[in-house]
Amino acid sequence: MLFIDQVDIAGKKMLFRVDFNVPIEDGVITDDNRIRAALPTIQYALDKGASVILCAHLGKPKGKVVPELSLGPVANRTGELLGKGVALVPGRIGDQAVKMAADLAPGQVIMLDNLRFNPEETGKTPEERGDFGKLLASLADVYVNDAFGVAHRENASVVDVPKFAKVCCAGFLLKREYEYLGEALKNPKRPYVCVSGGAKVSTKLGILNNLLGKVDDIIIGGAMANTFLLAQGYDVGLSLVEPDLVDAAADIMAKAKSKGSVLHLPVDFRYAKTPKAKQAEGVCTAKTIPSDALVLDIGPETITNFVAILKRAKTVVWNGPMGLFETTAFAKGSLAVCKAIADLDNALTIVGGGDTDAVVHMMQLDEKFSFISTGGGSFLEFLEGKELPAFKALKECMNK
Repeated sequence: MLFIDQVDIAGKKMLFRVDFNVPIEDGVITDDNRIRAALPTIQYALDKGASVILCAHLGKPKGKVVPELSLGPVANRTGELLGKGVALVPGRIGDQAVKMAADLAPGQVIMLDNLRFNPEETGKTPEERGDFGKLLASLADVYVNDAFGVAHRENASVVDVPKFAKVCCAGFLLKREYEYLGEALKNPKRPYVCVSGGAKVSTKLGILNNLLGKVDDIIIGGAMANTFLLAQGYDVGLSLVEPDLVDAAADIMAKAKSKGSVLHLPVDFRYAKTPKAKQAEGVCTAKTIPSDALVLDIGPETITNFVAILKRAKTVVWNGPMGLFETTAFAKGSLAVCKAIADLDNALTIVGGGDTDAVVHMMQLDEKFSFISTGGGSFLEFLEGKELPAFKALKECMNK
């Protein structure tokens, strides 16, 4: 796979697939971090005298032109951050996009409107995607994928453009994801600890099964721990649980023992009668969860146990909070885990997933982590050991 700094891009016309799926309220962007994250790659191209065509998606318009999901505000904000005008090619991608791309001069930037206005972008099969990837590829000399957030999706702009592009490469964002998630974890320093939380076991089964035998310790928190407790015969009260995955949880616990990975579950919890509660009603052990309540955070003894494991770690991968961190009373576990990882010296610490990222930024500790992944689903699939469609497409482009 080629990276942008390995390609001659001087004076070239470049098509960038970026992840600018930012939150917008009443036409105003409320968080521009995804735009800012892509700026180094875009600026690098401009400094080399290239012209830039940006393409991205926003929300789920499902193949229809939805004015509220236009990238107009995104084009404006990108222009402000770059210090130059970024013209939007409105509506579906067609003749106007072809003409504006053809007229683009070195140093200029345009942005195609929401890729998902075009139904072919999200077609499930090559036939449904048709020639849309070929059309996009025809706009430029070089294709750059810098959108890890959609690296796991077989969208036309991700997997089809590389088939027709003259030259393909990964931008700096995608390069960092590849280096940290792929290369750095091939031979991790030990102890190697995986921290897995969040609501559902179902979204983490692939990761847990893939990491068994590779990691030294697996810490499990959040509501997904409840399914493991149920598999051990404990009553979890009204807590969120997945009864149909009890056998899968039991299987993971058995495999962990046989493969040499130690699995750590909560031994106590903070609980309440409703997830809307502002205060915990008390602390209970894993064996004494009240039948009329639900657990919403790991308890103090569990925090002590988890922090002790993390303190000796040399490699940590963390995905998923330890509880309902959005409510202050149930954020203690997530915040303690976050601080324990951030405080590690000479350790590789990798974070992924929107909620986990939110915890890190809530504590303003993002600078203390080795790497914060920009992808949710892509991060999970990478940890499952899958080859992401975006990486596969870029490698095949290089070898064609």
